Amino acid sequence: MMSFLLVVKAELVRTWIVMRRYWFRTVTGMAISYGMLIMFIIGFVNRPESVDVPANFADAGKATNWALGFIIGMFAFGVVGMFSQGLQTMAQSGQLEQLCMSPHGLVTNFMARTVVGSISNILSSAVLLWLISRTFHDTLHATDENFLPMLILLTLTFANVLGFGFMVGGLVLVFKQTGQIAIMIRLALFALAIAATDKIAEWNVVARIVAHIMPITDAAICLKYVLIQGQKIDGRFCSVFWHPSGAFWFLLGNCLFWTLFGILCFRVMENWSRSKGTLGAY
Repeated sequence: MMSFLLVVKAELVRTWIVMRRYWFRTVTGMAISYGMLIMFIIGFVNRPESVDVPANFADAGKATNWALGFIIGMFAFGVVGMFSQGLQTMAQSGQLEQLCMSPHGLVTNFMARTVVGSISNILSSAVLLWLISRTFHDTLHATDENFLPMLILLTLTFANVLGFGFMVGGLVLVFKQTGQIAIMIRLALFALAIAATDKIAEWNVVARIVAHIMPITDAAICLKYVLIQGQKIDGRFCSVFWHPSGAFWFLLGNCLFWTLFGILCFRVMENWSRSKGTLGAY
């Protein structure tokens, strides 16, 4: 535990130094992301025949729902990318072999890097979502009564996607050039985050099972329900933990499965790659 905290501290210091030194890049990146989201919402959420921009902005609920799904998808896209493209880049630059020589091990180093990167991602995403909701005159239900459920959901979502990312990273260690497959997986998670709603119960059985197995589906359903619907169904309060769709319990079960299976898979494949002497060969 202490080694993990030491690596987290080092990553926090490194991230802070980079953000402070390249603050202009951070600010312009946020501005570009905000502009892209606005254009995507106007282009894809609203009907093609609607050309009146003020009328488009009136559809606040749909716009914020789409933006939240987009941001959740980008979060999953980024975390999985840290393990797929990140591992390949580090191997090609020689950083992967240096991490392997670290007394903390690959799992601890990658977990610390992902924790720090995800915290930064969540904070910037929260600002973006607030800006989107203000732009479209919508109200996010980030109230005191929703704070604890939201914190629990974000933690479970992070652990869920982290475990899935470790599994993808293990596959990259063994099969090396997996760029196309990794991109397909990330795009699938991205699409599910946008499309996932409590209407998933209307999907056919096979599609429903696959959706529940994927690590982002139920997380998106729960977060949308808390932030956009305010944990209310037909005006009545219903805790996200007891939502009729059972999305929270699917998320909890998925979290336990992907976290344990993903880290185990990564360790097994890391040891196999070490034994073959191909850990840094790409």
